[in-house]
Amino acid sequence: MDAMHQHMIDSYRAAQHGEAPPPLPGRHDWEVVRQARDARRFEAVIEGRPAHRRWRTALRERVARRLPGTVGRSGSPARPVGPGTPGPSGV
Repeated sequence: MDAMHQHMIDSYRAAQHGEAPPPLPGRHDWEVVRQARDARRFEAVIEGRPAHRRWRTALRERVARRLPGTVGRSGSPARPVGPGTPGPSGV
């Protein structure tokens, strides 16, 4: 049974009891998404983190945590640092 079938059954039962029919399936989906986003932002503020970041920045940070030597903020690949690698001056 899908959401539309369930809605039809609930509407029939509401009509039998003289009650208002339930809202159509999917009608409040975006409202739920907004409420979840607002709750996540509120929790971030309470924890002392920034409440809102651009999705590209968040994705870049997540990728950088998983992969060493990934693209930095300037857009150029990060230079590996370790023994035997030249420093920024090329020495």
